[in-house]
Amino acid sequence: MSNSTLDFGLRRFDPEQDSELLHSWVSQERARFWGMLGQSVEEVREAYRQIDAAPGHHAYLGTANGSPAFLLERYDPAGDAVGRLYPVQPGDIGMHFLVAPAQGPAKPGFTTEVLRFIMADTFEDPQVRRVVVEPDVRNEKVHALNAKVGFVKDSIVSLPDKDAWLSLCRREDYLAALPAGRMLADYLTPERWQRANRHLVRKAIAEFSHERLLQPVHCGEHYELRSPAGDLYRFEAQRMRLEHWSIDEVTLNRFAAAGEPLELDALEFITDFSEVLGINPVQLPIYLEEISSTLSSHAFKQSHSTLSSAELAAGQGVEAFQSIERSMTEGHPCFVANNGRLGFGGSDFLAFAPETGAAVRLVWVAVARSHAIFSSVSGLSYQALMEAEFDGDQRQSFEVALRGRGLEPEDYYLMPVHPWQWDNKLQVTFAAEIAQQRIVFLGHSHDDYQAQQSIRTFFNTSVPQRNYVKTAISVLNMGFMRGLSPEYMAATPAINDWVHSLVAQDEVLQARGLVILREVAAVGYHNRYFEAAAPKGSAYRKMFSALWRESPLPQLAEGETLATMASLLHLDGQGKSLVGALIARSGLHAEDWLRCYLRCYLQPLVHCLVKYELAFMPHGENVILVLRHGVPVRAIMKDIAEEIVLMGEGVEVPEAVHRVKQQIPESERVLAIFTDVFDCIFRFLAEILQREGLLSEEAFWALVAESIRDYRSEVLGKQPELVEAFERHNLFAEEFDFSCLNRLQLRNNQQMLDLTDPSGGLQFSGKLANPMV
Repeated sequence: MSNSTLDFGLRRFDPEQDSELLHSWVSQERARFWGMLGQSVEEVREAYRQIDAAPGHHAYLGTANGSPAFLLERYDPAGDAVGRLYPVQPGDIGMHFLVAPAQGPAKPGFTTEVLRFIMADTFEDPQVRRVVVEPDVRNEKVHALNAKVGFVKDSIVSLPDKDAWLSLCRREDYLAALPAGRMLADYLTPERWQRANRHLVRKAIAEFSHERLLQPVHCGEHYELRSPAGDLYRFEAQRMRLEHWSIDEVTLNRFAAAGEPLELDALEFITDFSEVLGINPVQLPIYLEEISSTLSSHAFKQSHSTLSSAELAAGQGVEAFQSIERSMTEGHPCFVANNGRLGFGGSDFLAFAPETGAAVRLVWVAVARSHAIFSSVSGLSYQALMEAEFDGDQRQSFEVALRGRGLEPEDYYLMPVHPWQWDNKLQVTFAAEIAQQRIVFLGHSHDDYQAQQSIRTFFNTSVPQRNYVKTAISVLNMGFMRGLSPEYMAATPAINDWVHSLVAQDEVLQARGLVILREVAAVGYHNRYFEAAAPKGSAYRKMFSALWRESPLPQLAEGETLATMASLLHLDGQGKSLVGALIARSGLHAEDWLRCYLRCYLQPLVHCLVKYELAFMPHGENVILVLRHGVPVRAIMKDIAEEIVLMGEGVEVPEAVHRVKQQIPESERVLAIFTDVFDCIFRFLAEILQREGLLSEEAFWALVAESIRDYRSEVLGKQPELVEAFERHNLFAEEFDFSCLNRLQLRNNQQMLDLTDPSGGLQFSGKLANPMV
């Protein structure tokens, strides 16, 4: 955890064994602020017995190179006297520490190293958002030390035994206070790196073999794959429907040509197979960087995803929803390089990556209306949006700041910005706009946000009923630069209004509870310098926009909870699935649980295809499941404007919505189910359920077929005009075109597809047999 030359460690403080040692520390004048001068060993022991028995309060003995060196206490401020003196927030943790008297000459900077270790260890828990301390106002040395690691003084408070400086350290304050060049990646240990490589090489073999790029050879009870460099990969696997490779990770081994065992290395694997995989030599280093980032992220998740699947399934409320969001360990199940995030540094990763669960305060700027466009859903004004998103004091302070510069607030829109984008892009690339006061920095949000799996979308954890905020961020991740264009923002709310209205008026979709989480407003900024120079689609035209999306919380009834649908494929550190934990919690047989899920998720997608030729991008991160006692009861679709496509000419749309219409060949339209649902989600879900003994693969696909037949029977009997469309799309065809996702990324890992022509760039590899037939 620490990168000092000292090896720090922690263990629980034992009052019976450790109190005599502690007494020798706290009885010295240097420890007068600890408040135990003059106490006997037994009095110290009794005090720590009480701490040991108190809920939410724990004491630890810290060691340096194996020798006792400091005492650490952590406590829940809500249950402490200090909690009555300031507004406690979720994720707050209180802390006291005491360094032992030096044995021999004092080591310069030792106390600072101890405190940095304590802070790093504390923030390893992703649920911790702020550390709270309340040292005596007279303790000037500790005030200076606290400031050095990121604490900010809040107020002087009167406690029973002292007047204290209440000081707070947010995760981002701690990261910002780290010395330049300090190693942050304490999670990159040899053991975690090897586990990450084993995991990713297994996935690479499975997915590249699935896409028919690699061809392992069956040799008795195992499979073998020989690299062009001569290395041999040997493993046990089960071939499942949809040509899915279920590889037993434990059995995967690598041998040199001469037979000696070698460590699994994902970077060497990709390099050795690069020609077979068809990776352009120019793009290979970039793809390797994405692979390296994915490995690093996996190593981090090993040390921080501490909640079991059973604990995640049992959670309630907003905190449980966000715990699931930050606990996901896999990313997209199909893509091998699925956590690229090229552009993030080490501190950026810890501050903004979804798996850290760090509290983020967004940057707020004012943008000149002459260069910006605001759009919103019907009935929502800019004024109403701002009133809902801010406490009055903060908005007023922004207006005062503008007037202090001689500017009129009425000439500007307020706009949120990702902190990374502000630091790394806007202050440099948009310097002319800032200098000419078309963009004016105002400060940071009072509300805390948590990054969602999509990196650039933030959930408001301070006021969860407020909107999500989605921002542009010029980071390359999984085949796209994650920008937002002002051209798209102009139509985004109108598209959401149209889809929301369509769903609300459709009896079939309403009966299945489908919900559209609308993107209700957007602001896009036009940088005319770059728009004059850059072609449409360029990343330079997508650097500075933002949108607001509804919170899902108002959609909930009593007893309902939320979970990202990606969680159905989640495995905890012990290899136990969240879907298995949800089934166990529900009390239902796996068959009945799956029927509920398919009714609220699959059937609406089939209906939208059949009736409207409307396709969503319904992968796990784009869908939120509403659960009741662990059972899916509704599906919430999000990320609407950029991801939906209306295929063909059968449905008329308003001019403002026309962007969603695309000419997709009729033979490809059914791939909205076959590829996006069956191949990208269901084949992985079937593997998990079979591996855990909950449902065989044969039974899984029989239930999928049953659900589609139930839809046909229930809906087409009442709407016979849809029979022809249902038959034309033929979900029970013996085979379908095999559209391959990794092939897209391997061909061009900087822009997998032209979003204005989503069909034109698809990569096919023959046909796949329909798993339902």
